[in-house]
Amino acid sequence: MDTTVAGVGSVVVAELRAAGYMESTVGQYRKSIRALRCFAEGRGGSYTPSLGAAFAALTISPRTGRFSAQRSFDYRRLVGVFDAYVRTGRVDLSCRKRGGGGARPASGEFTALATAWDTDTDDRGLAPATRDAYGRVARAYLVFLESRGIRCLGDADGASVLRFLESLSGRWATSSLFWVVSNFRPFLKFTGRNDLVDAAGLAVVRRSHTILPVLPDEVERLVVHACATPAISARDAAITLLAMTTGLRACDIINLRLADIDWRARTASLVQQKTHNPLTVPLTDLLVGRLADYVLDERSDSSDDHVFLRRVAPYTRLSDHASIHRVITTVFGKAGVTDVKAGTRLLRHNAASRLLRAAVPLPTISAVLGHASLESTDLYLSVDEDRLLDCVLDVPDGTRS
Repeated sequence: MDTTVAGVGSVVVAELRAAGYMESTVGQYRKSIRALRCFAEGRGGSYTPSLGAAFAALTISPRTGRFSAQRSFDYRRLVGVFDAYVRTGRVDLSCRKRGGGGARPASGEFTALATAWDTDTDDRGLAPATRDAYGRVARAYLVFLESRGIRCLGDADGASVLRFLESLSGRWATSSLFWVVSNFRPFLKFTGRNDLVDAAGLAVVRRSHTILPVLPDEVERLVVHACATPAISARDAAITLLAMTTGLRACDIINLRLADIDWRARTASLVQQKTHNPLTVPLTDLLVGRLADYVLDERSDSSDDHVFLRRVAPYTRLSDHASIHRVITTVFGKAGVTDVKAGTRLLRHNAASRLLRAAVPLPTISAVLGHASLESTDLYLSVDEDRLLDCVLDVPDGTRS
């Protein structure tokens, strides 16, 4: 096997073209390969994982002198492909999650602790998104400790937890810090350090209960009309209509498989990723029609049996909820709706609120949305103005204000 950067690079480029990648993407890979070749000069010329790690760490743009997100992404992507090739002899073009899971600790104890935590969350069968969130914040804390010269958890104190959370305030919205603490606390309990758990409880972080609005009838009409026209691709129309009419979570839309669709009964049956509960939802005529258009005419020929696939190589399922959000935002924009921050969360709340206004009982709404508890559905009572007005008591005559 030719393990020189040039040799591996030529194999990678050939595989990219064979897999149907766009020339613009191939060009980005070739640009990174040229940079790697220059970096490897004077270092033997052969590619090794350690060489790749050093190359991927070159995240500062020589032009601006600042961190370059595009440079970091391109270099890390190339190194991942090169590493897989020298390890297995095969070019692995499978998609990787954005961000790469964040920074990772370097010290032996912290690396072992992070690995043990990942193993524990995996053994407990937690959802992939939950494991990723738990692991990301745990590693961020360990990296934070290392930046303060701490290499042993025994040397960390409760103040380090508060300083860590304070360091995130510049990058996280105040409303989002609640979820950081929620994802952080299980790791602290895993370490057995009750003092660190108590310190996390001292952080003044409150959960935000935002009441999302219901889409006006005119907005729904515009979106549905656009989804019925050729202006919207069949895939994007089906995804948007599925989210709008069923209230499915983004993760469940991504994981939907061809075998889950009952075309005769016009239903989709699945096991929800978040609750692990089975769910069957009805499909409207327009949704079934656009879904059929996509499967028969648009969908790429792929061994991946997920319903919704990427439009460009590799033709695999959509990567994460950001992909679904991007699709829905694009559809709303083409429908002429630009003043609504669209996404599955909004459409999920909208579907629930519409059902509630149609006098559908809460237990039924809870079942349709796949809530594990009826309490989760109670939030939608806050947007049912008509029923809330029914609860208002008349003020007796003569009562002073």
